[in-house]
Amino acid sequence: MTAVPRVVIAAPTSNAGKTSVATGLVAALAARGMAVSPHKVGPDYIDPGYTGLAAGRPGRNLDPVLVGEERVVPLFLHGARGADVAVVEGVMGLFDGASRAGLEPGFASTAHVARLLRAPVVLVVDASSQAQSVAALVHGFATYDPTVRLGGVVLNRVGSDRHEQILRDALGGSGVPVLGAVRRLAELGTPSRHLGLVPAAERSAEALATVGRLGEVVAASVDLDAVLRLARTAPALDAVPWDPAAEVRRTPTRPRIAVAGGAAFTFGYAENTELLTAAGAEVVVVDPLREETLPEGTAGLVVGGGFPEVHAADLSANETLRADIAALAARGAPVAAECAGLLYLARTLDGVPMCGVLPTDAVMSPRLTLGYREAVALSDSVLAPAGTRVRGHEFHRTVATPRAGAAPAWRWPDGDPEGFVAANVHASYLHLNWAGAPALAERFVAACAAVRQEVARAHR
Repeated sequence: MTAVPRVVIAAPTSNAGKTSVATGLVAALAARGMAVSPHKVGPDYIDPGYTGLAAGRPGRNLDPVLVGEERVVPLFLHGARGADVAVVEGVMGLFDGASRAGLEPGFASTAHVARLLRAPVVLVVDASSQAQSVAALVHGFATYDPTVRLGGVVLNRVGSDRHEQILRDALGGSGVPVLGAVRRLAELGTPSRHLGLVPAAERSAEALATVGRLGEVVAASVDLDAVLRLARTAPALDAVPWDPAAEVRRTPTRPRIAVAGGAAFTFGYAENTELLTAAGAEVVVVDPLREETLPEGTAGLVVGGGFPEVHAADLSANETLRADIAALAARGAPVAAECAGLLYLARTLDGVPMCGVLPTDAVMSPRLTLGYREAVALSDSVLAPAGTRVRGHEFHRTVATPRAGAAPAWRWPDGDPEGFVAANVHASYLHLNWAGAPALAERFVAACAAVRQEVARAHR
């Protein structure tokens, strides 16, 4: 039994202020000297960047679709090791789940994860356009599902002292305590982009300032002691923390694997890198915007998601690194790329040259492609043998033409092929959390080790 004080920050709808309140709460508790473990329900990469920045440790996703509901609690306990308290930011409205065939209503919702974690919920209510009606809203959310414990409310975007008093009076008989009231503060808005918020890693000093200010506002507007008392009512969890070393076999040769990072490649799950390390790799982060060559002795490359279209000109201008990556792929070194990684390996992105590893060209599109995907591997690759089934998600506003190579990476549920497998390169729009399929990391590291050994033999 493992005891971790914890709360889930939810809302009736999207855009109610969950991210601002969750980030501010993490920052305020961290400012008290507490070790705070930040988590995010669902596949989103960007929100955990802000809460992770506030906490000084990785923000981790809890997604029953991507990793299976049986892994949610072990992954939570793994991420929360050594923490005094955990703050879990929800997704969409409290009861809104993944709308996919074969999944029960509410699956992967904030409520679903709160039940798995046996955690009390704090409801963030956008009060900007309501008064007494807030009581009916909170009553509905408190009684809709008796298996979800609504432990308190934070009123957000409150207009004045009088407005706050009306809201508090209305909720006085609801049985759900008001834990705080946050005023309308336009300067705390985080800049958005075509896929959501701008990643914290891209904003550097500005992001730090925003996170600090959010912490100050929440500390002044929310009863932190009441939140902590609520978090400590969460019972101990009867589960063993997830251990990446128990998920994969370790190769003894320790191949060096470069992982793209920096402002252009901010999307990645911490568990993916941990699995690579557990499988025996030496992981080195490379920033394609700043570094001109891959680390000496690189045996493989992982290029995850992000916003390369925003940085296309600078990525293209780094010709020496693009040539180095193309040469690495040509030598047969394993390369795994997803979404932004696919764009970077393409011939062109919005008309400017990229690495030229893949026979495809990408452009921005007005259409958002978003959602969970169940996919089947069509070709043997450095990630998976043909026939492997995975669950991932798409999240992009670009179109690659063609969308698949002669040896496609995956078959989509609609039967269409997607992605590219060429020699030891695997590239696709599909985002994957390897904690849900650890064999991907094990196979990739083994492929890197094998290529490294072949190169060593050739130079003897």
